[in-house]
Amino acid sequence: MNIKEQFNLEGKVAIITGSSKGIGKAIAKSFAENGAQVVISSRNQEACDEVVNEFVSEGLKAIGIACHIGKAAQRKNLVDQTITAFGRIDILVNNAAINPFFGPVEDLDPSIFDKIMEVNVKAPWSLSNLVLPHLKINKKGSIINIASVEALTPGAGLGIYSTSKAALLMLSKNQAKEWGKYGVRVNAICPGLIKTKFSATLWQNEKILEKIQKALPSGRMGDPEEMVGLACLLASDAGAYMTGGVYTADGGYMIAG
Repeated sequence: MNIKEQFNLEGKVAIITGSSKGIGKAIAKSFAENGAQVVISSRNQEACDEVVNEFVSEGLKAIGIACHIGKAAQRKNLVDQTITAFGRIDILVNNAAINPFFGPVEDLDPSIFDKIMEVNVKAPWSLSNLVLPHLKINKKGSIINIASVEALTPGAGLGIYSTSKAALLMLSKNQAKEWGKYGVRVNAICPGLIKTKFSATLWQNEKILEKIQKALPSGRMGDPEEMVGLACLLASDAGAYMTGGVYTADGGYMIAG
């Protein structure tokens, strides 16, 4: 199998949460461009449909299924509707996340703590469990959990978000260890500062942005499209021997002084 064939996702079905914009949308488009049938998912059906229409107009295969991943019934519906539409699931990208708080860890309200953990940790765990039986059928599958470099080193103002993403890394490793016998690979991607609506609090603050960019070997923040190479590798046969890994795409954030 040549390298182009290894990256081919023809006939595969991929669910990408939080894919109406940002990193999720970029990953979904890259999968579709490589032949996959993709499920665009976010809380708003109209937002999903807008992306689907865009993809379909470019000759790509996609459907939209609204899902608030913090709600159990909607997670189940996402999986059920995907099976109804395509009859299989091969790839799950747990991308959707929240960070409604920026500040010292001691100032966080307990209810917000619970909400962050519900969406950033419990939801990927639950959704992966729902998808697992369908991956077992094919004895092959890939789960990609989108974490953050904040999971690897503490950053000011992002303490509980960082904690949730660190938990997601350990979840990924345990899933990989336990589910390898089913042919299921699980890996995590840790983006650095990427120009998305989600990270706008950071990059729209000129002082914070300047400080970060001065420290980065790359000298700049990243774009969502710069996350898709890793995702395509981990989703495809090109990454067939990769599981339990934690991979950064951060412009050198982890080696910055």
